[in-house]
Amino acid sequence: MSALGELATMAKTRRRGGVKEKHPDNKPALAFMLPWLLGLLGITLLPMIASLYLSFTDYSLLAAPRWIGLQNFVDMFHDARLMSSLKVTLIYVVVGVPLQLALALALAVLLNEGLKGLSFYRSIFYLPSLLGGSVAIAILWRQMFGTGGLVNQFLGMLGLTNLPGWISDPSTALGTIILLHVWTFGSPMIIFLAGLRQIPQMYYEAAAVDGATRWSRFLRITLPLLTPIIFFNLVLQVINAFQSFTQAFVVSGGTGGPSDSTLFYTLYLYQKGFTQFDMGYASAMAWLLLVIVALFTAVNFLVSKFWVFYDD
Repeated sequence: MSALGELATMAKTRRRGGVKEKHPDNKPALAFMLPWLLGLLGITLLPMIASLYLSFTDYSLLAAPRWIGLQNFVDMFHDARLMSSLKVTLIYVVVGVPLQLALALALAVLLNEGLKGLSFYRSIFYLPSLLGGSVAIAILWRQMFGTGGLVNQFLGMLGLTNLPGWISDPSTALGTIILLHVWTFGSPMIIFLAGLRQIPQMYYEAAAVDGATRWSRFLRITLPLLTPIIFFNLVLQVINAFQSFTQAFVVSGGTGGPSDSTLFYTLYLYQKGFTQFDMGYASAMAWLLLVIVALFTAVNFLVSKFWVFYDD
Protein backbone atom coordinates (compact mmCIF):
# COMPACT_ATOMS: atom_id res chain seq x y z
CA MET A 1 0.00 0.00 0.00
CA SER A 2 2.84 2.36 0.76
CA ALA A 3 4.34 1.81 -2.71
CA LEU A 4 0.99 2.44 -4.36
CA GLY A 5 0.53 5.57 -2.26
CA GLU A 6 3.93 6.87 -3.29
CA LEU A 7 3.18 6.23 -6.97
CA ALA A 8 -0.12 8.06 -6.64
CA THR A 9 1.62 10.99 -4.98
CA MET A 10 4.20 11.11 -7.76
CA ALA A 11 1.47 11.03 -10.41
CA LYS A 12 -0.40 13.88 -8.76
CA THR A 13 2.60 16.12 -8.28
CA ARG A 14 4.07 15.31 -11.75
CA ARG A 15 7.65 15.77 -10.67
CA ARG A 16 10.18 16.62 -13.40
CA GLY A 17 13.85 16.41 -12.45
CA GLY A 18 12.90 16.40 -8.82
CA VAL A 19 11.12 19.75 -9.10
CA LYS A 20 7.38 19.99 -8.67
CA GLU A 21 5.73 21.39 -11.81
CA LYS A 22 3.79 24.60 -11.24
CA HIS A 23 0.68 25.30 -13.26
CA PRO A 24 0.55 28.84 -14.68
CA ASP A 25 -1.87 31.26 -13.11
CA ASN A 26 -4.28 32.35 -15.86
CA LYS A 27 -6.34 34.66 -13.68
CA PRO A 28 -4.58 37.90 -14.76
CA ALA A 29 -5.02 37.00 -18.43
CA LEU A 30 -8.70 36.24 -17.88
CA ALA A 31 -9.11 39.54 -16.05
CA PHE A 32 -7.67 41.43 -19.00
CA MET A 33 -9.89 39.47 -21.42
CA LEU A 34 -13.04 40.02 -19.36
CA PRO A 35 -14.02 43.38 -20.96
CA TRP A 36 -13.68 41.86 -24.44
CA LEU A 37 -15.64 38.76 -23.43
CA LEU A 38 -18.41 40.90 -21.95
CA GLY A 39 -18.49 42.99 -25.14
CA LEU A 40 -18.61 39.85 -27.28
CA LEU A 41 -21.51 38.52 -25.24
CA GLY A 42 -23.49 41.74 -24.77
CA ILE A 43 -22.80 43.56 -28.04
CA THR A 44 -22.43 40.69 -30.52
CA LEU A 45 -23.77 37.29 -29.47
CA LEU A 46 -26.92 38.32 -27.59
CA PRO A 47 -28.05 40.80 -30.31
CA MET A 48 -27.44 38.12 -32.95
CA ILE A 49 -29.58 35.63 -31.05
CA ALA A 50 -32.30 38.26 -30.59
CA SER A 51 -32.12 39.15 -34.28
CA LEU A 52 -32.45 35.49 -35.25
CA TYR A 53 -35.59 35.19 -33.13
CA LEU A 54 -37.07 38.43 -34.48
CA SER A 55 -36.52 37.25 -38.06
CA PHE A 56 -39.31 34.72 -37.48
CA THR A 57 -41.70 37.30 -36.05
CA ASP A 58 -43.84 40.25 -37.04
CA TYR A 59 -42.31 43.02 -34.93
CA SER A 60 -43.08 46.70 -35.42
CA LEU A 61 -41.10 48.10 -32.44
CA LEU A 62 -44.42 49.38 -31.07
CA ALA A 63 -45.96 46.05 -30.13
CA ALA A 64 -44.77 42.68 -28.86
CA PRO A 65 -43.26 40.34 -31.48
CA ARG A 66 -45.73 37.89 -33.03
CA TRP A 67 -44.40 34.56 -34.28
CA ILE A 68 -45.01 34.05 -38.03
CA GLY A 69 -42.43 31.39 -38.85
CA LEU A 70 -40.75 31.65 -42.26
CA GLN A 71 -43.14 34.27 -43.63
CA ASN A 72 -40.54 37.04 -43.66
CA PHE A 73 -38.19 34.91 -45.74
CA VAL A 74 -40.99 33.92 -48.11
CA ASP A 75 -41.94 37.59 -48.58
CA MET A 76 -38.39 38.37 -49.70
CA PHE A 77 -38.91 36.44 -52.94
CA HIS A 78 -41.82 38.76 -53.82
CA ASP A 79 -40.10 42.01 -52.80
CA ALA A 80 -39.07 43.86 -55.96
CA ARG A 81 -37.13 46.55 -54.07
CA LEU A 82 -35.12 43.91 -52.22
CA MET A 83 -34.14 42.31 -55.51
CA SER A 84 -33.23 45.75 -56.86
CA SER A 85 -31.09 46.47 -53.80
CA LEU A 86 -29.30 43.14 -54.22
CA LYS A 87 -28.56 44.01 -57.85
CA VAL A 88 -27.21 47.45 -56.93
CA THR A 89 -25.06 46.01 -54.14
CA LEU A 90 -23.64 43.25 -56.35
CA ILE A 91 -22.68 45.79 -59.03
CA TYR A 92 -21.04 47.92 -56.34
CA VAL A 93 -19.04 44.94 -55.03
CA VAL A 94 -18.11 43.36 -58.38
CA VAL A 95 -17.01 46.65 -59.95
CA GLY A 96 -15.75 48.63 -56.97
CA VAL A 97 -13.59 46.05 -55.18
CA PRO A 98 -11.38 45.03 -58.17
CA LEU A 99 -10.88 48.67 -59.18
CA GLN A 100 -9.95 49.61 -55.62
CA LEU A 101 -7.47 46.72 -55.28
CA ALA A 102 -5.93 47.47 -58.68
CA LEU A 103 -5.35 51.10 -57.75
CA ALA A 104 -4.02 50.13 -54.31
CA LEU A 105 -1.58 47.61 -55.84
CA ALA A 106 -0.37 50.08 -58.48
CA LEU A 107 0.38 52.75 -55.89
CA ALA A 108 2.01 50.21 -53.56
CA VAL A 109 4.35 49.10 -56.36
CA LEU A 110 5.16 52.75 -57.07
CA LEU A 111 5.91 53.50 -53.43
CA ASN A 112 8.04 50.36 -53.19
CA GLU A 113 10.48 51.75 -55.74
CA GLY A 114 12.41 53.56 -53.02
CA LEU A 115 10.88 57.02 -53.20
CA LYS A 116 12.21 59.66 -50.87
CA GLY A 117 9.79 60.61 -48.12
CA LEU A 118 8.06 57.23 -48.27
CA SER A 119 6.49 57.61 -44.83
CA PHE A 120 4.96 60.95 -45.86
CA TYR A 121 3.41 59.56 -49.07
CA ARG A 122 2.23 56.46 -47.21
CA SER A 123 0.41 58.64 -44.67
CA ILE A 124 -1.11 60.86 -47.37
CA PHE A 125 -2.39 57.90 -49.38
CA TYR A 126 -3.80 56.26 -46.25
CA LEU A 127 -5.95 59.30 -45.41
CA PRO A 128 -8.78 58.39 -47.83
CA SER A 129 -9.35 55.13 -45.95
CA LEU A 130 -9.71 57.08 -42.71
CA LEU A 131 -12.02 59.72 -44.17
CA GLY A 132 -13.85 57.90 -46.97
CA GLY A 133 -16.51 56.33 -44.76
CA SER A 134 -17.33 59.56 -42.91
CA VAL A 135 -20.47 61.62 -43.30
CA ALA A 136 -18.44 64.74 -44.08
CA ILE A 137 -16.75 63.17 -47.11
CA ALA A 138 -20.07 61.79 -48.36
CA ILE A 139 -21.60 65.28 -48.16
CA LEU A 140 -18.56 66.71 -49.96
CA TRP A 141 -18.89 64.02 -52.62
CA ARG A 142 -22.57 64.91 -53.15
CA GLN A 143 -21.65 68.56 -53.60
CA MET A 144 -18.78 67.82 -55.96
CA PHE A 145 -20.90 65.69 -58.30
CA GLY A 146 -24.02 67.83 -58.14
CA THR A 147 -25.35 69.81 -61.11
CA GLY A 148 -23.34 72.90 -60.16
CA GLY A 149 -20.59 71.00 -58.40
CA LEU A 150 -16.84 71.17 -58.74
CA VAL A 151 -16.70 68.35 -61.29
CA ASN A 152 -19.09 70.07 -63.69
CA GLN A 153 -17.32 73.39 -63.18
CA PHE A 154 -14.02 71.80 -64.14
CA LEU A 155 -15.53 70.06 -67.19
CA GLY A 156 -17.19 73.35 -68.17
CA MET A 157 -13.76 75.01 -68.21
CA LEU A 158 -12.74 72.40 -70.78
CA GLY A 159 -15.59 73.49 -73.03
CA LEU A 160 -18.09 70.74 -72.25
CA THR A 161 -21.74 71.75 -72.03
CA ASN A 162 -25.10 70.21 -71.07
CA LEU A 163 -23.46 68.29 -68.25
CA PRO A 164 -25.72 66.12 -66.08
CA GLY A 165 -26.07 66.14 -62.34
CA TRP A 166 -24.03 63.03 -61.71
CA ILE A 167 -25.79 62.32 -58.41
CA SER A 168 -29.31 63.01 -59.71
CA ASP A 169 -28.95 60.93 -62.89
CA PRO A 170 -29.92 57.24 -62.37
CA SER A 171 -27.38 56.13 -64.98
CA THR A 172 -24.41 57.74 -63.20
CA ALA A 173 -25.41 57.98 -59.52
CA LEU A 174 -24.10 54.54 -58.60
CA GLY A 175 -20.87 55.21 -60.50
CA THR A 176 -20.10 58.20 -58.28
CA ILE A 177 -20.43 56.05 -55.16
CA ILE A 178 -18.25 53.35 -56.72
CA LEU A 179 -15.68 56.06 -57.42
CA LEU A 180 -15.81 57.06 -53.75
CA HIS A 181 -15.20 53.45 -52.77
CA VAL A 182 -12.22 53.19 -55.13
CA TRP A 183 -10.83 56.39 -53.61
CA THR A 184 -10.60 54.70 -50.19
CA PHE A 185 -7.64 52.58 -51.32
CA GLY A 186 -5.35 53.39 -48.40
CA SER A 187 -5.86 50.34 -46.22
CA PRO A 188 -5.25 47.66 -48.91
CA MET A 189 -2.37 49.76 -50.28
CA ILE A 190 -0.55 49.63 -46.93
CA ILE A 191 -1.05 45.86 -46.77
CA PHE A 192 0.20 45.45 -50.35
CA LEU A 193 3.24 47.57 -49.54
CA ALA A 194 4.05 45.38 -46.54
CA GLY A 195 3.78 42.28 -48.75
CA LEU A 196 6.05 43.78 -51.40
CA ARG A 197 8.71 44.45 -48.77
CA GLN A 198 8.82 40.71 -47.99
CA ILE A 199 9.71 39.63 -51.54
CA PRO A 200 13.47 38.88 -51.71
CA GLN A 201 15.34 41.23 -54.03
CA MET A 202 17.52 38.38 -55.33
CA TYR A 203 14.59 37.18 -57.46
CA TYR A 204 14.45 40.51 -59.27
CA GLU A 205 18.23 40.63 -59.64
CA ALA A 206 18.33 37.14 -61.16
CA ALA A 207 15.49 38.03 -63.55
CA ALA A 208 17.25 41.25 -64.57
CA VAL A 209 20.42 39.29 -65.36
CA ASP A 210 18.34 36.99 -67.59
CA GLY A 211 17.05 40.04 -69.46
CA ALA A 212 13.50 40.13 -68.06
CA THR A 213 11.69 43.43 -68.53
CA ARG A 214 10.08 45.34 -65.69
CA TRP A 215 6.61 44.23 -66.77
CA SER A 216 7.73 40.60 -67.07
CA ARG A 217 9.23 40.72 -63.57
CA PHE A 218 5.95 42.11 -62.23
CA LEU A 219 3.88 39.35 -63.88
CA ARG A 220 6.20 36.44 -63.14
CA ILE A 221 7.64 37.37 -59.74
CA THR A 222 5.64 40.06 -57.98
CA LEU A 223 2.12 38.88 -58.69
CA PRO A 224 2.64 35.15 -57.89
CA LEU A 225 4.45 35.91 -54.63
CA LEU A 226 1.87 38.54 -53.71
CA THR A 227 -1.21 36.37 -54.33
CA PRO A 228 -1.69 35.53 -50.60
CA ILE A 229 -1.83 39.27 -49.83
CA ILE A 230 -4.16 39.89 -52.79
CA PHE A 231 -6.44 37.13 -51.51
CA PHE A 232 -6.41 38.56 -47.99
CA ASN A 233 -7.31 42.04 -49.25
CA LEU A 234 -9.97 40.62 -51.57
CA VAL A 235 -11.79 38.81 -48.77
CA LEU A 236 -11.68 41.83 -46.46
CA GLN A 237 -12.80 44.33 -49.09
CA VAL A 238 -15.67 42.15 -50.35
CA ILE A 239 -17.01 41.84 -46.81
CA ASN A 240 -16.64 45.58 -46.22
CA ALA A 241 -18.28 46.44 -49.55
CA PHE A 242 -21.37 44.37 -48.76
CA GLN A 243 -21.73 46.33 -45.51
CA SER A 244 -21.40 49.78 -47.10
CA PHE A 245 -24.11 52.14 -45.90
CA THR A 246 -23.00 55.68 -45.08
CA GLN A 247 -22.06 56.74 -48.61
CA ALA A 248 -25.36 55.70 -50.18
CA PHE A 249 -27.39 57.05 -47.27
CA VAL A 250 -25.83 60.51 -47.36
CA VAL A 251 -25.50 60.88 -51.13
CA SER A 252 -29.11 59.81 -51.78
CA GLY A 253 -30.53 61.54 -48.72
CA GLY A 254 -31.56 58.18 -47.26
CA THR A 255 -33.89 57.34 -50.16
CA GLY A 256 -31.65 55.21 -52.36
CA GLY A 257 -32.59 57.42 -55.30
CA PRO A 258 -32.78 58.47 -57.97
CA SER A 259 -35.05 55.59 -59.03
CA ASP A 260 -33.44 53.26 -56.49
CA SER A 261 -30.16 53.42 -58.43
CA THR A 262 -28.20 53.78 -55.15
CA LEU A 263 -30.45 51.59 -52.99
CA PHE A 264 -27.83 49.46 -51.28
CA TYR A 265 -29.00 46.34 -49.46
CA THR A 266 -27.99 47.80 -46.09
CA LEU A 267 -29.85 51.03 -46.89
CA TYR A 268 -33.03 49.12 -47.73
CA LEU A 269 -32.58 47.12 -44.51
CA TYR A 270 -32.37 50.41 -42.61
CA GLN A 271 -35.51 51.72 -44.30
CA LYS A 272 -37.43 48.58 -43.41
CA GLY A 273 -36.33 48.53 -39.80
CA PHE A 274 -36.17 52.19 -38.79
CA THR A 275 -38.40 53.99 -41.31
CA GLN A 276 -41.18 51.47 -41.86
CA PHE A 277 -40.71 49.90 -38.40
CA ASP A 278 -40.81 46.38 -39.83
CA MET A 279 -38.05 45.09 -37.59
CA GLY A 280 -38.93 41.43 -38.08
CA TYR A 281 -38.45 41.71 -41.84
CA ALA A 282 -35.28 43.77 -41.35
CA SER A 283 -33.85 41.08 -39.06
CA ALA A 284 -34.57 38.45 -41.71
CA MET A 285 -32.79 40.65 -44.26
CA ALA A 286 -29.78 40.89 -41.95
CA TRP A 287 -29.49 37.12 -41.77
CA LEU A 288 -29.85 36.85 -45.54
CA LEU A 289 -26.95 39.30 -45.86
CA LEU A 290 -24.90 37.15 -43.49
CA VAL A 291 -25.57 34.10 -45.66
CA ILE A 292 -24.65 35.99 -48.85
CA VAL A 293 -21.38 37.27 -47.38
CA ALA A 294 -20.57 33.79 -46.07
CA LEU A 295 -21.21 32.28 -49.52
CA PHE A 296 -18.98 34.84 -51.24
CA THR A 297 -16.24 34.23 -48.67
CA ALA A 298 -16.54 30.46 -49.07
CA VAL A 299 -16.33 30.75 -52.87
CA ASN A 300 -13.23 32.93 -52.54
CA PHE A 301 -11.57 30.31 -50.35
CA LEU A 302 -12.54 27.47 -52.70
CA VAL A 303 -11.28 29.27 -55.81
CA SER A 304 -8.11 30.49 -54.09
CA LYS A 305 -6.41 27.10 -54.47
CA PHE A 306 -6.26 27.71 -58.23
CA TRP A 307 -4.52 31.09 -58.14
CA VAL A 308 -3.03 31.71 -54.68
CA PHE A 309 0.55 30.47 -54.29
CA TYR A 310 2.12 29.81 -50.90
CA ASP A 311 5.71 28.87 -50.02
CA ASP A 312 4.86 25.17 -49.94
